[in-house]
Formats: sequence, C-alpha cells, structure tokens
Amino acid sequence: MAWKSRGVESTQKSVVTRKLTLLLCVGCFCAGMLFTDRMWTVPEAKDILRPTETDDAKLKLVSEGCNPNTKDGRRESSDILGEVSKTHHIVQSLDKTISNLEMELAAARAVQDSLLGGSPITEDLGITESTKKRKYVMVVGINTAFSSRKRRDSVRATWMPQGDKRKKLEEEKGIIVRFVIGHRKGSKEETEKTTTTFKKHDILISYFFPELSPVISATSGGILDRAIEAEDKKHGDFLRLEHVEGYLELSFKTKIYFATAVALWDADFYVKVDDDVHVNIATLGATLARHRSKARVYIGCMKSGPVLAQKGVRYHEPEHWKFGEEGNKYFRHATGQLYAISKDLATYISINQHVLHRYANEDVSLGSWFIGLDVEHIDDRRLCCGTPPDCEWKAQAGNICVASFDWSCSGICKSSERIKEVHRRCGEGENVLWSTAF
Repeated sequence: MAWKSRGVESTQKSVVTRKLTLLLCVGCFCAGMLFTDRMWTVPEAKDILRPTETDDAKLKLVSEGCNPNTKDGRRESSDILGEVSKTHHIVQSLDKTISNLEMELAAARAVQDSLLGGSPITEDLGITESTKKRKYVMVVGINTAFSSRKRRDSVRATWMPQGDKRKKLEEEKGIIVRFVIGHRKGSKEETEKTTTTFKKHDILISYFFPELSPVISATSGGILDRAIEAEDKKHGDFLRLEHVEGYLELSFKTKIYFATAVALWDADFYVKVDDDVHVNIATLGATLARHRSKARVYIGCMKSGPVLAQKGVRYHEPEHWKFGEEGNKYFRHATGQLYAISKDLATYISINQHVLHRYANEDVSLGSWFIGLDVEHIDDRRLCCGTPPDCEWKAQAGNICVASFDWSCSGICKSSERIKEVHRRCGEGENVLWSTAF
C-alpha cells in the first residue's frame, strides 16, 4: 500500500515537470520572436529614394537620343566652333614657332660645321650679322657650271639686276639673286693647295713646253676656279658651295644649296632655277607671296615622267627597280627648270641632308624628300611657259609668265643667243619690279 502511494506521487510530479517544460519552451519562443522583430525592423518607405517624374522624363529623353537643352543647342554649337577656331590658330602659331626654332637650329649647325672645317661660310660672301637677322622674301639660286660664262652674261644682261640695282633689290624688295656653283676639284682648301702646287710646275712647263701648259692647268682645276673667282670679284653675284661640280652630282648640289642658303639668309622661300631659263622676278615674287601663310609648300610645274631603265639613254635611272615594273612613272614632282620651296622645307633639307637619298635626277630627288611629309604641292603652269610666241601671247592677255623655256631643250635653246629676244617679248618690264609690293 505504501509502495502504490509512492508510485502515484512520482507519476504526478513527472506530469507537472513536463507541463512546466512545455510552457517554458513556448515562453522562450515568444520572447525570441519579440526580440527578433525589434532588431530587424524594415525601413519605412520615406527612407527609400524613388525616381521623380522629372527624372523619368530626363531618362526618357536620353533614351530617345535627345538633348533636354534643345533651346540652347545652337548657342552651344557656335561656342564649340569658336573654340575649334581658336585652337586651330593656336596650333598654327605653335607650328610656325617650331619651324622658326628648327630653322635657327639648322643655321647654327651649318655655322658650326663651317667653323670646324676652318672655312666660315659667311667670310667670302660679305654676310653681316644684320644681314642674317633680316627677313627676305625669297632667295633665287641660279644653277650654273664652269662652262656657262656666256649664259651667265646673258642672264645679267636681261632679267638679273646688276650693281647698285641688285643691292637695291636686296635692301628694298628683300630678294636675293645669286649664281650657284661649287668647285672644280674637292673642297675649296684642296683646290687652293692644288693650285699652289701646280703654279710652280706651270712656270717650268710654260717655259720648256708651252703647248702643254693649258692642259696641265685645266686638269688641276685651278684655272677654272680662278676664272670664277675673277668673275665673282667683278660682279659679286656668286654663291660658292663646298661641292664638287659634275652633272651626276646635281642632286647633291641641290641639297648643299638649300642648306647653305637657309643658313645665310632668313627668307620665306628658296628658289632654284637653271641659267638657261628666263625669269620675271616681280611675277615670281608676287606668285610666291600668295602662299606665304602656308607652312610647307612645294611650288612648280608638277610632272610624272617615265622611269627609264635602259642604260645609255639620257635621264637613265639606275634604281629603276624601286619604282615597280618596267614602264612605270615617277611620283609627282616639280620639273627641274624652276621650283620653289618654303623655309620649313629648306630647313628640313638642311637638318636631314646627310640621310636624304639621291636619285640620278635632281628634280626626282627633291620630290622624293617630301614624300611622307605634310607638304602642299602647288602646280602652277606659269612657271613653265614656252618661249615666244607662247609667253608673248600670255603676256598680251595679261597673264605674264614666271618662267619661259623650251621643253625640247630643257631650257631656252641656244639661250645665250636667244634669251634677249625672249626678254624683249615676254619680260615684265623693269618698272614692274620696282613698283611691286611683296
């Protein structure tokens, strides 16, 4: 009996314990739910940024490719064009400044090279500091040879001013005109040494073998150089180059001419012309002056002749294979009788003269030096008129030619005899030169 009563009591205690445990679990669960709800409160709608109607409208306009400021579009376009124009002018100004610096660098290099060589390039030319600082319109270099004395005299008697008039042309009009020639053998110093050596032998040869004296003097080159020096002393219109004369060396002579000219005179343009071509200087200057604002210009009668691969013919091109298949033509370049280049291009030649490739023909060589550069080629047919009646008809029509020559002779045929007639019939007149403002 006692045992049964104890069992009933323990059963009652067990039931009570289970109920308490269940209540405790439910209470903990409720407390946990309450705690979690307070810690993870969802933010109210007012804290969330929502797009407004204005933003939606802007997005819609952008998605349709429209500018919301359509009313100010024209004004903004004009402002942009104005800024582009200003930028263009600034770039042009910087380009010109850089070109001037390059020109001064080239001149300094040329002077340095001449001093290192022991022969200042300005010493024999009467070039003063004031002359080098002055700005000229153009430098005209007349390509000539030792055997062309008659041609030079005919040019002096026609279109090239002489004496005080030539000085007036330089001082008042800013135009330099010179005959361009190198030396017979080697450099000027080598020629002087050779001349001194042969002078001693010439005395003996002239005494014992008078018939051989002219031959020995001619082979030494001294007599030819002395003749040029005497001619220059009389007229003072030569530009002597450190160059060995020869027809196959014309490309090299062209490089030396431009490099020397740009070092001596600060000009807008540098011109090369042959000594058997008639030139109207005032018309040439006025033609070039129209292109003065351009940085890099190459002016002449542009042509594209055939590349001659056959040996033994005139104008044979040893490097014809570089121009493609047989029968191909050269790239466009100015004919060699007369062409002009701006100061920037002359400076470029001066700076890079040691790496510029030379072809057989000097006009082709010059054209090749400008390939790949930002150069404007100007084809002006007034720079290659024919002799009368062609240039005469054009002059009567008011279209005076810059240069006249015969294509069949690559110059005026028998120029020393006929250039006076060409000048009389096609010349612009001396008064035009002095009344023209460049």
